[in-house]
Amino acid sequence: MRPVSFVALGDSLTEGVGDPVGGGWRGWAALLAAALGERPAELTNLAVSGAQTRDVLETQLPAALALRPDVVSVLVGVNDTLRRTFDIHAVAARLDEVYAACTAQGAVLLTACLPDPGAMLGLPGALAHPLARRQRAVNTVVHALSERYGAVHLHAAEGAWLTDRAMWSADRLHPGERGHRQLAVRFHALLARTGLASGAGPSPDPEFPPPTRAARLRWMATAGTGWVARRCTDLLPQLLRLAADEMRHRARGTSARLDLRTAHAVSAALAALSVGEGRAEAA
Repeated sequence: MRPVSFVALGDSLTEGVGDPVGGGWRGWAALLAAALGERPAELTNLAVSGAQTRDVLETQLPAALALRPDVVSVLVGVNDTLRRTFDIHAVAARLDEVYAACTAQGAVLLTACLPDPGAMLGLPGALAHPLARRQRAVNTVVHALSERYGAVHLHAAEGAWLTDRAMWSADRLHPGERGHRQLAVRFHALLARTGLASGAGPSPDPEFPPPTRAARLRWMATAGTGWVARRCTDLLPQLLRLAADEMRHRARGTSARLDLRTAHAVSAALAALSVGEGRAEAA
């Protein structure tokens, strides 16, 4: 039998950032691919650091469909929340199109809800809450669409692994080797439960020692500084306005209105997809 064809779509998480091997990145997708069957799956990793849902839809998806894979993973959305252009309606529409195209070809779809970047970075509450609200909105959409398209869905936005420092790399946003292994182990367990993975599961134990404190400090002083600068240019002015709004509502005791506003936006985004689907069926 031919090996399983596995295509991975997404951003730096799936690219493997935080799990350096041989001068490049390995990551959870490569670890999972090696354990999907008696023979390692043929992995094509199309994920790119910084990718948003638009990049996955417009660039990565066409390349993936041309390969006609057996398994497709789509883990994306965090970078959308870190941009001033964040729009949950657009995110939902793009994810719906990506999921639909993958499953229409008969591929097994892998999805995951993802951790809140503000909490992972340890931002102060007034700055963290708006980002958390955005990530919850994305996760709600991913949950709903994963159910609609029968995806194998991993709840990666919760659990003890989020607070275990050993799971995370120097930047506190990407898993280290142990964290990438945790994602691969959990995806494999879900696939094995449904009979879609027959190989022995990936090992949860790292092959390499974690980065030293000196290495973490070097990262923060070089690549980490550039990352923060890029995000500040794009997001910070808007985030400061969101934080001011957060503090005003907190002072008035009306913070629940912000949560309600987000919930309404998510419901409207999902309802719009349902309406569009109904019109397409009628046509």
